[in-house]
Amino acid sequence: MSNQGNSTLQPTAALIVIGNEILSGRTQDQNVAFIAQKLNNLGIILTEVSIIPDIEEIIIQKIQILSKSYSYVFTTGGIGPTHDDITIQSVAKAFHVPLELNQSIAKVLEDECHSRGIPLNEARLKMALVPKGAKLIPNSVTHIPGVSLENVYVFAGIPIIMRAMFEEIIPLLNHGSPIKSQTIQGYAREGDLAAGLTQIQQTYPQVDIGSYPVSSDDVHSVSIVVRGTDEKIIASATKEVIDLMRQYGGEPLLGSVNKNLLQPNKS
Repeated sequence: MSNQGNSTLQPTAALIVIGNEILSGRTQDQNVAFIAQKLNNLGIILTEVSIIPDIEEIIIQKIQILSKSYSYVFTTGGIGPTHDDITIQSVAKAFHVPLELNQSIAKVLEDECHSRGIPLNEARLKMALVPKGAKLIPNSVTHIPGVSLENVYVFAGIPIIMRAMFEEIIPLLNHGSPIKSQTIQGYAREGDLAAGLTQIQQTYPQVDIGSYPVSSDDVHSVSIVVRGTDEKIIASATKEVIDLMRQYGGEPLLGSVNKNLLQPNKS
């Protein structure tokens, strides 16, 4: 489990993953990890991730609630020409603004359709509708932009396109101190460490301490991850975690999780 540390000085964010295909299991999400890692580097704490269906009322409600609770809200999925691509119109309704035809996007669509020899029908032209007052997020992959309105950023769900869009908005975000982490792993039972970890977390509220058990062939190991923005505080908390782990197991190992290192020493 993981306890959220003190993050009052850091910008916060929520991510809304929109799509029935994610909820049905037909498509595996690849965007959450990318966005979380990018936000860590920017010092923006991703506090909440919601996966919701392509239902307008649910999208509107989520956007209205989360946009008031966090510095930034990011959405992925649900922008395109089909009937279930309703994210853009839902964002407009969430902020009570109309949709407008963006002529620059319409021209891109017209040129694309002409080059492919296909008609610019009403469904394709739907992708040129944007909420009034929204800003466009450039898309270097397909050149059909995402949009931002207030503190909400709307990305495509296709990973390569989402990543291109995200890179474009990085300069627009208020950055905090980059979030760093230290992993301590060793042979111990999570239950043995629980009380001591609680005390360490209370001593260092500025960091987030997560405990992740690993069990294989009746060998009980655990990885403790200390995350925060102050390297000195991370180091102090890490030292106490190491001392705690030594009480219940062998010599702790520092670094990222490596299951091979968690096998018992048989010598």
